[in-house]
Amino acid sequence: MERPVSASNPKHTNIGVIGLGIIGRGIAAHLRHKGFSVFVWNRSPRPVPNFVGSPGELAELCNYIQIFVSDDEALLQIAEQLNEKLTARHVVFAHSTVAPDSMRAAAEIVERRGARFVEACFTGSKGAAEKGELVYYVGGTDEAVREGRRILEASSKEIVHIGSVGQASAIKVATNMITAASIQASAEALALVQAEGLPFEKFVEAMRVNASYSGTLAMKLPKMIARDFAPHFSVKHMLKDMQIANQIALSHYLDFGVTAAARNQLFEQMQWGHGDNDYSAVLRKYLHEPTTEHFEESHSQEALEQMDAGESIQGSAEADTQEVEAQEPGLVASAEPAVTFSGTMNATAAAATPLRRGFIKQLLSRFSSGAE
Repeated sequence: MERPVSASNPKHTNIGVIGLGIIGRGIAAHLRHKGFSVFVWNRSPRPVPNFVGSPGELAELCNYIQIFVSDDEALLQIAEQLNEKLTARHVVFAHSTVAPDSMRAAAEIVERRGARFVEACFTGSKGAAEKGELVYYVGGTDEAVREGRRILEASSKEIVHIGSVGQASAIKVATNMITAASIQASAEALALVQAEGLPFEKFVEAMRVNASYSGTLAMKLPKMIARDFAPHFSVKHMLKDMQIANQIALSHYLDFGVTAAARNQLFEQMQWGHGDNDYSAVLRKYLHEPTTEHFEESHSQEALEQMDAGESIQGSAEADTQEVEAQEPGLVASAEPAVTFSGTMNATAAAATPLRRGFIKQLLSRFSSGAE
């Protein structure tokens, strides 16, 4: 069996990178900086060095292939497209966060050609990828992991061998459940702090000496307070991971209430057209930006004017209650709220107007988020 060229000599090691999103792009640039010859492919062509025409062409040029695509379907498609060109000299790394069964299916496609497959889910975002400081959760045979370790070391600060293929995916989804829940809880905590008229700086100061403080909060809290939602890990990708977690829960008859709540808030951001923002954008629901405030106020005012004129507010009584898991992977959300509400409200005394205004705003917020 032909052995791959050692990664200890980067100039003679070709690495293929498939998927030029935030992480794939950062990894490709970092590997080039370290002296590796890097060839890339992306579904949408990019004006970057060594862009090839297909995954198969990439396999002809590279013994090592790293796959950074976003979901189950994309991973399986890439495995099929690589299939004809794979031989015993290849090591294929799958870095996607997908369902464990999808990871095992991708491994089967690759291994039937005699190539080795390494499941290498990662933790770390844009900055870590650019610096080569990802942490990989690895699944695969001892031989495959041993052969691929040198390539993973080139873009990581730590490698944790979890077990067989599929098990690393389960661990990655589990860790993301904690991350999503932590940021959702932080958004609600910031809303409470603001409602009580306290400065956010005091909350951050208190959290820094709190046992629940974490690296995620250290990175995200300042950006959330600054309303900086530039993507490091997007809403749409975190939503996908929470969908996977809830699907696993259903398959094992488990009730994941916190994870379902985090998923629902991420889905709301998708509905409002914020899928490409950082997942910390869930804060928008509680600390609205000026444009959002204006939108809500205009709708609240319209409702109040109708009430004061003795008109009824009518609409469809049916909310869109389709479960998130049933959405297509390529979900494109509308920037408009997906639901309306019905009911008849009559104007009463002018003194009740402030109370009605607050009640209507709550209703609008609740129904626009798809709550039942």
